[in-house]
Amino acid sequence: MNMNLISKRIRGMQDLLPPMSEIWNSVEEVLKSEASVYGFKLIRTPVLENTELFQRSAGDESDVVQKEMYTFDDKGGRSVSLRPEGTVGVVRAVLENGLHNGALPLKLMYVSSCYRYEKPQAGRLREFFQFGAEVFGTESALADAELIMLGDSIFNRLGIKDVSLQINSIGCSECRKKYIDAIKKYFEIHKDDLCETCRERLAKNPMRIFDCKSSVCQGICKDAPVILDYICDDCKEHFENLKKYLSDAKIPFSVNPSIVRGLDYYSRTVFEFVYSGGETPITVCGGGRYDGLAEDLSGTSLPALGFGVGIERLLMIMENQKLNPSEKNSPAVFIACADDTARSFSLELAQKLRQNSINALADISEKRVKHQMKYADKIGAQYVLVIGSDEFETRKAKIRNMHSGENKEISLDDDFVSDFINIVLGNSQN
Repeated sequence: MNMNLISKRIRGMQDLLPPMSEIWNSVEEVLKSEASVYGFKLIRTPVLENTELFQRSAGDESDVVQKEMYTFDDKGGRSVSLRPEGTVGVVRAVLENGLHNGALPLKLMYVSSCYRYEKPQAGRLREFFQFGAEVFGTESALADAELIMLGDSIFNRLGIKDVSLQINSIGCSECRKKYIDAIKKYFEIHKDDLCETCRERLAKNPMRIFDCKSSVCQGICKDAPVILDYICDDCKEHFENLKKYLSDAKIPFSVNPSIVRGLDYYSRTVFEFVYSGGETPITVCGGGRYDGLAEDLSGTSLPALGFGVGIERLLMIMENQKLNPSEKNSPAVFIACADDTARSFSLELAQKLRQNSINALADISEKRVKHQMKYADKIGAQYVLVIGSDEFETRKAKIRNMHSGENKEISLDDDFVSDFINIVLGNSQN
């Protein structure tokens, strides 16, 4: 490491380097391709928004607004903030650009960097990335079920095990008024035992006490009133329908009355996909309904729901389970040159493979074959093709499987690509 740098990486930020960047890219592609099958279209929103957008949506008293947002005045004197999460910017974009006036339901997905000034920890940095899926324009529990099905499909597609679905309903605003009164009375009794943060939450938003990581506060929460006992008939019917749809779709779930989500805009359905394969459970995907958010921001009634997947947490779990989706891509081929005769020819062959979506590299260092082979091994090339004067003249060469050591002869003429696909890839896929 160069210790003479005038500046180093800011705490809580990260450099994404190969080979992790390749795995990251493969995971993103899986997330986006799986969502596209469900009809989601890609949206990108600015990393900077007016601060009032987050204050209005998350709540002035929330931890996100009070303690965690990166907020500053720009050169025009306007208060702006780096987005702390992805949903609100998407809602703003939908309303501002009139997307809600088109065909509904509307399904949008995104991959966004988010920023919160929190203590850096495993799976959560101050700059972190979310994959999000949002649905606008339907109140039906069918939409809730389908969104959860997408989350389940993503984990299955990536091959991740030990992930379970937990669901709850936090009712509508009228339900929560009664519930908040009940838990205020309950937590007041235990006020002296709560941590300092939760004593503040008790005065501002007592539902957030359920999010506390303190073992003492968690113990107190276990005997607190359950929100499902306070939801109205309409919210109860919505939740029962969701459970039926999930059961019919063979999606296993458990009801966890403690799930409340950390932001003010959620209503009715809330859910989490929780990984339990490590020392402590990790929420890798969380979401729910936010039917009133659009109305709070613009006066426009637009029911909506969505979820966010923490990509760093996802990758951390996949690393623990030794899952690497990038290995499922077309095998990497390195074309080495034994002499000057074949240098241009090797680039030509590599380009033919690339034009057929096959990952191919050719020597561009002009080093000796011995060094080229070491390089191919270091970068994890699965196949190596060595070309010299003889191979150039005969238009035939041996290709070596670097894992098994097996050699196969393939044509370097017009049949090169088809030979490679049929003889090499065809054999590897059997």
